[in-house]
Amino acid sequence: MTETPKPASSVIIRRKDTFLLVRRANPPARAMYAFPGGKAEAGETAEQAAIRELKEETGLTAENVTLFSVYDLIDRNETGAVTSFYRLSVFLAEVDDRAIATAADDADDLGWFTLADIARLNVPSSVRECAEALDRERRNTVAKEAH
Repeated sequence: MTETPKPASSVIIRRKDTFLLVRRANPPARAMYAFPGGKAEAGETAEQAAIRELKEETGLTAENVTLFSVYDLIDRNETGAVTSFYRLSVFLAEVDDRAIATAADDADDLGWFTLADIARLNVPSSVRECAEALDRERRNTVAKEAH
C-alpha cells in the first residue's frame, strides 16, 4: 500500500544567531520545540500554510518567504506500518525586527534560541538539521566578509 503524504509547512525566523521556536501544546509533538508551522488546509499552498501558521502561533507576519528544504516525516508503529506521513516544506522568512512574538494557537510557549540551546532542547531532527545548516552558512558568510 502506498501512503500519500499530508502537506505541512514550517517557517524559520532568525534574529542574528538565534532562531524562533515554539513549544507544541498538542500531540503528536506535544512539549517539543519546533519552528512555527503545521498542517496545510484544503486549497492552501505550502507557502500560504507557512505564513498562516506563523501568524496563528506567534502573531508575526512573514515577509520575503523562500523555500529552504523539504522533509518526508514518516512515523511507524512497532510492526513497521506507517502511522503518519507528512511532507514538510520548510521556509525561510523575515519579520519586522521590532515585532514581538507571542505564543498562541497550539504553541504554549516560544523563545529565541541559539544553535547551542537547540542542541539541548527536545526538537525534531529536521529543526536541528536546518539550524545547523543555516548557522554554517552564516559563519561562512562572516568569514568571507572578514577577508
